[in-house]
Amino acid sequence: MQRKPRLFLFVSHSLLCAVAVFTVGCERPNVERVEVDGSSTVYPISQEVAVAFRDLHPEVRVSIGQSGTGTGMTKFTQGDIDICDASRAITDEEAAKCKAAGFDFVEFPVALDGIAIVVNVENDWCDTLTVDQLKELWRPGSPVEKWSDLDPSWPELEIKLFGADPDSGTYEYFTESIVGEKNKIRSNFSPNSDDNVLVSGVKNDKKALGYFGFAYYAANTDILKLVAIDNGDGTPTKPSVETIRANTYKPLSRPLFIYVRKDALMKPGVAQFVDFYLNNADKLAEQADCVPLSKEQIESNLETLKAVMPTTE
Repeated sequence: MQRKPRLFLFVSHSLLCAVAVFTVGCERPNVERVEVDGSSTVYPISQEVAVAFRDLHPEVRVSIGQSGTGTGMTKFTQGDIDICDASRAITDEEAAKCKAAGFDFVEFPVALDGIAIVVNVENDWCDTLTVDQLKELWRPGSPVEKWSDLDPSWPELEIKLFGADPDSGTYEYFTESIVGEKNKIRSNFSPNSDDNVLVSGVKNDKKALGYFGFAYYAANTDILKLVAIDNGDGTPTKPSVETIRANTYKPLSRPLFIYVRKDALMKPGVAQFVDFYLNNADKLAEQADCVPLSKEQIESNLETLKAVMPTTE
């Protein structure tokens, strides 16, 4: 079961009313493109935004990719895309590459997320895992091969693991939060940059366990079972809008971002799209099964955008 874009229209209180309209939709002369790529976790939000934006600005073509945060950042630092979707913050090395390429960027948080730990719906033994169990399961050189290796009362069935691939910001965040060291993980699992593939992997194997952004669980609650996580305080918690926003789903709650090249904001289509994104991200993030930002965070984003927006004088 894959996520499908849905159509919702919200009118942006645009900062750009004096800027000429330029393009999303059918190819035509003088079309302006907005190129977005990066996180598969942020992709559902950006896709919802692009669909709603297209109806208001059919003369702007917005392309949304989902190659993973790492690959998206590579394209971004090389100046190949206007906007990078990211499920983790930009690194110092990536920021230095942007500077070396001759452009500045601006960071906007657009939603909150929790990394969901899921198992097959036929799994009737695993309802809760501790962070220590997750670490033992996913650390490099892990001896855990069967469910009974995690808990002797569980069946002696081989665990089939699915998770984000190394180009994913989810992979980086998960390894750092659970294993304790970024990009360090056991080698014998099935990685993929497409979260829908991970969903299918867990769905089709009773022995499976996987992790990915909460939105992909929320879109597939009928075919996946959500596992509660105990971070050591004795209170197993599942990701939800409430627990993610309150940061009680620890340590797997996180912000989601878009990064925008400042020079790209000189293009009217990019400026209009970013303005529309930030004015409507709360509504559209919810439609994409992500957790919306607070009112204060939204206002902070809009103030930041106003400060970096090029003047038209």
